[in-house]
Amino acid sequence: MLNREELKDLSEIQGNENYYVSLYLNVNPLTNPKGEYVLHLKNMIREVSENTEKEVYRKIKSDLEKISAYVTSNKREFRKGLALVSSEEQGFRREYNLSVPVKNTLIVDNTPYIKPLLDIVDNNPRHLILLVEKDEARIFLVHLGEIVEYGEIKTADVPGKHKKGGWFALAEPHYQRHIDYHVGLHLKEVIKKLESFLSAEQIDLIFIGGSEEALTMFKDMLPETVRNRIKGQFAAEMFLKPDEVLKRAEPLLSVYEAEKEKKIVDELITRAMKGNQAALGIEDVIGAAMEGKIHKLVFVKDYEASGFKCVNCGLLSIQNITSCPYCGSEMESIEYLVELVTQRAVEQGATVEVLAYETTSLKERGNIGAILRF
Repeated sequence: MLNREELKDLSEIQGNENYYVSLYLNVNPLTNPKGEYVLHLKNMIREVSENTEKEVYRKIKSDLEKISAYVTSNKREFRKGLALVSSEEQGFRREYNLSVPVKNTLIVDNTPYIKPLLDIVDNNPRHLILLVEKDEARIFLVHLGEIVEYGEIKTADVPGKHKKGGWFALAEPHYQRHIDYHVGLHLKEVIKKLESFLSAEQIDLIFIGGSEEALTMFKDMLPETVRNRIKGQFAAEMFLKPDEVLKRAEPLLSVYEAEKEKKIVDELITRAMKGNQAALGIEDVIGAAMEGKIHKLVFVKDYEASGFKCVNCGLLSIQNITSCPYCGSEMESIEYLVELVTQRAVEQGATVEVLAYETTSLKERGNIGAILRF
C-alpha cells in the first residue's frame, strides 16, 4: 500500500554495489489510447542502455528486460500511472498501479527513486467524506483520487414531519420534540461509528455533506476533537453515487490544500528572513540535509536541479568540483539532485511538503526551502 511508512522504508534502502531500476510510466488510456506508452518505455530503456556504464548495465540488464516484458504483456490491466522499482540482484520488486498519472521517468541508481511517489502521497492525502441526514448516513474513504464506500447507517424509527392543522397543530411542539429526540439518537449512533472508524484508520481530514439542517445538528453534537478535523461541508443528497460525492467534495479539498500550503510557505519565508531555523534555496537546503537538520522540506512540484554526488560518502553539492572535500573521492554528475535531498530528509525523519498551489512566493526564492530542527 502506498503511504508515508512505505516510502520511508524505500528511502532507507541502500544498494551499495547493487543497483535499482525505478520506472514511472504514464499509462493513462486517455493520453495513450493505442498503448503508446509501450513505445515511450522502449525509448527510455534504449537511452538508459546507451548511456550507462557497461559494468552497471550488466547488473540491470535483467531488470530492464523483465520490466519491458511485464509492461508489454499487461497493457490492458493498468490504470493511469505505473511505478515499478526493481533490483534482480537484490531480489527486490515493488509495483504501484496508480489512479493518477505520472511523468515518464526511468532512473538507475544505488537507491530507489521515490520523489514522484512522495509528490503523489503529499498531494493526495487520505480523507473521509461523511454524508449525513436525520435518519441515514454514509461513510466514504478517499485516497489517490479514488473513493470507496465503507459503510451505511440507517435508523428506521425516526418519525417524519406531519402536515400542519387540525388536532396535530395543537400537539406540534411536543411532536417536534419527539422527532428531535429520535434524530438525536440517530446522530449519536453516527458519531459513535465515525469515531470508531477514525480511530481505526487514523484520518485527520474530514468533509461532510447533506442538508444544512442535518449538518448543523450533527456538528453541534460532535466532540471538539472530531469537529476540528472537519475542513468543509457541501450540499448533497443521500442517493448520490460515490463518484458524484467525490466530485462535490473535490473543490473543498483544493481550498484546504491551498490554505495549508500558504501557511507553510509563509512560515518558512518569515523564519528564513528572521534567521530563525530555516533555509531557502538549493545550496542552503543541501547544507542542512548534510548536517541532518531538516524538520520539514518544502519544494515546488516538478522542481528539478542538477549537481554532484560523492561516489564514496554521498556528499551532495551544486559546485562543480572534481573530488570530495571530505573523503577525496570522485564527484559524479547527477541530474536529480532534488530527489537525493528529499531522500536524505526522509531518512532523517523529516516531513515533505510538495507545493501544488502556493508556488509563486517560493519560486521567487529558489523553489525549495526547509524548516530546521536546530
